[in-house]
Amino acid sequence: MTSSFPSRLYLLELAHLEDSGIPFPGYLVQTSDGTNILIDTGWPQERIGAYKQPGGTGLHMDEADFVVHRLATLGLRPSDINVLICTHLDPDHAGNHDAFPEAELVVQREHYEFAKASSDSRFLVNRQHWDHPSLRYRLIDGDMQLLPGIDLIKTSGHCPGHQSVLVRLPETGPVLLTIDAIPSQADLDPEQRALSPYDMDEAGVRASTRKLVEIARRERVTLIIHGHDPIQWKTLKRAPDYYL
Repeated sequence: MTSSFPSRLYLLELAHLEDSGIPFPGYLVQTSDGTNILIDTGWPQERIGAYKQPGGTGLHMDEADFVVHRLATLGLRPSDINVLICTHLDPDHAGNHDAFPEAELVVQREHYEFAKASSDSRFLVNRQHWDHPSLRYRLIDGDMQLLPGIDLIKTSGHCPGHQSVLVRLPETGPVLLTIDAIPSQADLDPEQRALSPYDMDEAGVRASTRKLVEIARRERVTLIIHGHDPIQWKTLKRAPDYYL
């Protein structure tokens, strides 16, 4: 993997909210040597079609939105995924980790240990899918280069040990996946931005926002992709289209 570099970035729509259009994406990075790196796995498979049931939530997730099926449209099976980057273990990001037992799962040590010890429902509701004996985790500490062209950036605040991802593409240039550290374009101002009810540490949220804004400036990022921005999502290339 050390001699490879990112060649394609796919955005995978794994669900959305019916009323607001808020997306729940995953991402796939393919490298020059054929390595497949998946980022997040979306809501658990058992949520498929739940919105159609009496009393169902507004979460729209059909069979086509299941991450395994999204990958299949690109000609990939779960066994083709070499690395799974776990940005954090909330149920909308870690719902199908157990579908990828052959991948190496990369997560911040702080976050993994926090989630394992937590009694918070946001981690418990989905625990059987990420705390699974078949899964092979690699625990990391802080910012690191996963391979040339892919940097993992620790962005605590939304939860301890949350991480964002910087992908350097050959034509598009540097692309910053903020995930839930900056969920929408409206949240780019670290001092004025609103907080989500799911953000666990206000000071951490603002510090991580400042950190990502500075990285975007320093690295001359050409595209910032936010984790849950319905307005931006409509303007982005989505799989099977991709960024080069």
